[in-house]
Amino acid sequence: MADRAPNPYEFLPEKPSFELTSDDVSAEATMPEAHIFDGFGLTGGNTSPHLRWSGAPEGTAGYVVSVFDPDAPTGSGFWHWVVVNLPADVNELPTGAGSGDAALPGSGAFHVRSDYGTHGYGGPAPLAGLKRHRYIFTVHALDAPLEVTPDVSAAVIGFNLYFHTLARAQFVTEYEIPET
Repeated sequence: MADRAPNPYEFLPEKPSFELTSDDVSAEATMPEAHIFDGFGLTGGNTSPHLRWSGAPEGTAGYVVSVFDPDAPTGSGFWHWVVVNLPADVNELPTGAGSGDAALPGSGAFHVRSDYGTHGYGGPAPLAGLKRHRYIFTVHALDAPLEVTPDVSAAVIGFNLYFHTLARAQFVTEYEIPET
């Protein structure tokens, strides 16, 4: 679609990639209702999907997982989920891991504020009738844990990722509110 915002990761230095998959969502497919926001007139399950990654480079010290909608009509996109400092031995998030820090595997991992203002997963909730939105699921392999707190914004995480990302795994899914 010509009027879509670019993938913001296209503006960052190129990094090697590794594999990211999910048992719950598929790349280039429509996001299932179980993972759609429950609010703003939507009645989705608002459950974070399962994610699994493999092939991160040697020297990976941990991971950051994020979901970003570049098509949100905000001028800056919309951060739906940011998990920071997953340990290097974690390579999977179960369905529902976005429900809070206690649901995250490993020690030291935490959520930072999404653009919903919460510390956890918030599913897609595009405005009706505008267009299909893309949801970019990304796992960043890091050279060191990020020295941030749960109260920083996703933009601060992005700034830190610029300096600490060794490799990046991504896939994109889509969602739009069905016409009634």
